[in-house]
Amino acid sequence: MSPPVKAQPPAFSPKEFRSALGMFATGVTIVTASTGEGTPIGLTANSFNSVSLDPPLVLWSLARAAASLPAFSTGSHYAINILAADQKLLAEKFAVKGGDRWGGVEFTLGCGDAPLITGAAATFECFNRSRYEEGDHVIFVGEVERVAWRAGATPLLFHGGRFYTELPL
Repeated sequence: MSPPVKAQPPAFSPKEFRSALGMFATGVTIVTASTGEGTPIGLTANSFNSVSLDPPLVLWSLARAAASLPAFSTGSHYAINILAADQKLLAEKFAVKGGDRWGGVEFTLGCGDAPLITGAAATFECFNRSRYEEGDHVIFVGEVERVAWRAGATPLLFHGGRFYTELPL
């Protein structure tokens, strides 16, 4: 018997799928870059993961409908800022469409002028290595050129539509 060549249609609704995905606790990041004109851009994302240690690769994904997609697709670099527990308000600020996301936000510029958010638990400065269009998102694979972290920082976590901090078991 030959294997199927195509997946079966889903036996669940988009709401059920989202609810199931919400059972996976994640860290919270703000992915940042600079446009060709030097304007900082950024958005809250929890679709971040490691890919490879050698070479050092990470990935994240962005909706095809996102206004920032052209800038992230064509820029040479971006930064992934893993937020600390005390940066919940930043996560919320960068998750809202429109408005001034950068007002009052302290940052320095990293590789390719990607903003590095002050106080982040960790930062990954990435060369924009490759992109893959899948479904309604684009998957970005970044080759990490520089990394930094704050020893002892408590990360901000997201699970089931709510923010949390870590509690050791």
